[in-house]
Amino acid sequence: MSYMDGFVIPVPKGNRQAYKDMAAMAAPVFLEHGATRVVECWGDDIKEGKVNDFRTSVIAEEGEEVVFSWIEWPSKEVRDAGSAKVMADERMKPKEGQEMPFSGARLIYGGFAVLLDERA
Repeated sequence: MSYMDGFVIPVPKGNRQAYKDMAAMAAPVFLEHGATRVVECWGDDIKEGKVNDFRTSVIAEEGEEVVFSWIEWPSKEVRDAGSAKVMADERMKPKEGQEMPFSGARLIYGGFAVLLDERA
């Protein structure tokens, strides 16, 4: 069964296009190294929770939006090997003077074993 990497990322609203451009550059690298799907979603209906929510999970600040994304892999083994290749890939290294369009310190991510995958 598939394996998923999931991400929740605070991104300044003014960096939406820069984030999309960065994601569009990175997605083919992940696909080349074994991922089967890369999905990036810009928050537009995030409800405030009573205890916690997407915004508080990444300590989103005024003027930031939350990105929810995932990368699908055929298996954890393919993900482990592919992720190592992605991180070593020169295309993933920031260009000199280039800044990330989000706060990496507040990005949260993890690997997830799929429990259920129903489709219409």
